[in-house]
Amino acid sequence: MLPTTVRDQMGLAYLFARAADTIADTDLIGREQRLSYLNQFRTQFTTGSVVRKDVQAIQSALVTHQSDSAERVLLQRLEDCFALYDEFDCEDQERIRWLMGVLPDGMAMDLTHFHGESAPSLTAFQTMDELDRYTYYVAGCVGEFWTRMVCAHCPSMARWNVTQMSAIGVRFGKGLQLTNIVKDIARDLHRGRCYVPEPLLHEAGLTPTDLLKRDTLPKFRPVLNRLITLAVEHLDQGWMYTMAIPRFEIRQRLACMWPILLAGETLKRVAAAPDLLDPAVNVKAPRSVVYRVIALTTLTGASGYAGTAYWGRLRKQIV
Repeated sequence: MLPTTVRDQMGLAYLFARAADTIADTDLIGREQRLSYLNQFRTQFTTGSVVRKDVQAIQSALVTHQSDSAERVLLQRLEDCFALYDEFDCEDQERIRWLMGVLPDGMAMDLTHFHGESAPSLTAFQTMDELDRYTYYVAGCVGEFWTRMVCAHCPSMARWNVTQMSAIGVRFGKGLQLTNIVKDIARDLHRGRCYVPEPLLHEAGLTPTDLLKRDTLPKFRPVLNRLITLAVEHLDQGWMYTMAIPRFEIRQRLACMWPILLAGETLKRVAAAPDLLDPAVNVKAPRSVVYRVIALTTLTGASGYAGTAYWGRLRKQIV
């Protein structure tokens, strides 16, 4: 959906981010090794030129361990990705370099803070600041990157205050990541990761291990609702960001409207889910809702009036 002037840059940055995530999540390889390969990958964006032998070492170590065919192909074609990167102008390379200097910090937090891959090794964040920093690293910085890129390439965005709108873009990204965290809470718990800060749980008389029991949900709901409210507040800023995009930039508007409205639909279901702490349950908006959101926003030309009415009704159903 993005304008052609930024589509290649955004697409390649996404592939680099996916590659970093794949490196961090290859659990058939030890954590220290994954962290080493992640840092080796990040270094490719800081040395001025790509060290091909380092890229090939990453490929040799990780490709055979990928069960997902798309991730396997991505790692196999990393050198092609870097060749495309070399074709961008210096300013676009710098923007991608900045993103790849920040984004892997969140993946490194996953590898260093959480000490295992299963429920017996469950570890939690210790502060809300830690959670906030994590959501910035893995998603908030993307909002900042996105803003810098569109402002550089879309003449209609030239009037934007890049610093101010980047800060709002950060909130946008954090809202999407918090949505993922509450949606996937049970699966993450059984992978040894509790993103809910421990002091927040203590206020409700809970410990991280209590969340492994499905019948803990009623006691956990006040904490869950607090996180959902925070996600909605971030997404409100995301909606403000979207409405600041000129009306004739329909592609950009749709590219922002869709994730916000679908995140809202997901949060609505998370807030009402009776089995949220069951790792076998996948809480998400059904495909029919996805089609409805796409149809409504597209047929109305990314209308601010129609979209804002939808978001307003939706958020009242969430909080």
